[in-house]
Order: sequence, then structure tokens, then C-alpha cells
Amino acid sequence: MPAVTDPAAPATPALPVTFRPTRTRTVLLVAGTVALGMFTLVAGLLPADGARPWGLADRLAFACTGVLIAAVLTWLSRPKVVADPAGVTVVNLVTRRRLDWAEIVRVNLRPGDAWVHLDLADGTSLAAMGIQPGIGRDQALRDARALRALAEQHGTPAGEPSP
Repeated sequence: MPAVTDPAAPATPALPVTFRPTRTRTVLLVAGTVALGMFTLVAGLLPADGARPWGLADRLAFACTGVLIAAVLTWLSRPKVVADPAGVTVVNLVTRRRLDWAEIVRVNLRPGDAWVHLDLADGTSLAAMGIQPGIGRDQALRDARALRALAEQHGTPAGEPSP
């Protein structure tokens, strides 16, 4: 007798798969590039003569401000969740954590949450900022469901102790 599958259940993606907030990332990277370009352009257009001339140090400071803004926006675009056959790597703003599938008990994205939370076998919760509904709510819901399906497929079945 063929297996019956739930048509409402999300299809599990092929591994490895990377989940990122692509719209948010695109906005941040474009804004960083524009800021860098604008600050560099203004630094080049500052008057070198006249009553109050702008010196080389002033121009460099202006350009470095653009570099700093671009660097911060690039840093803010860093979060991602990478799932592979061995487990999940969660990359947040300042941390990176590797989890085995058996460590993930539940994948949560509740209304109002800024990003996915992973309930772990040790009783703690880990924010997974790589899946966030900010400006890409539908994508975040699809990604959260896919990660939940992967965790259920590769994780320890309920009721069994993890190795």
C-alpha cells in the first residue's frame, strides 16, 4: 500500500540549504553601496580652495564615514541559517553556533517574533536571525516551515533520548 502524504505538509528542501532574509539583505547592501558612493563622491567634490578649503584629511574622513556606514550595513546583513545533513549552523550578528539535528526540539516563528527561535534539547532557546519576517513575511514563513520539516525529518523522534 503506498504511503499517504499530507498535501499541506511543506516539502523538505534538498540539503545543504541556506536561509537568509533576502529582501532585508538586499536593502541593507544597496543602502551601504549607495552611502559609500555618495560619501566618496561628496569627498571628491568638496572645495579645495576658497574661504574655507577642505584639506586631504577632511576628504579622507568624509570617505571613511561612507566606508564605516557600508561596513555596518554589510555586518547587519550577515545573519543566516545553513542546514546540511549533519546539522544546522546559525549565524547571527556576533555569534555563530553549530547544532546537531538532535539538539533541535522545535522551530518557532510566532506572530510578533522578530525572527525564528529554536527550542533546544538542553532547555534553552536560540534566536535564528537568518529567518526573519521583517520585510519578507511570506518568505520567512516558508523558510520556517522548511526548517521545521527538516528538523522533524533529521532530528531525534519525540520520546527517544538524544545520543
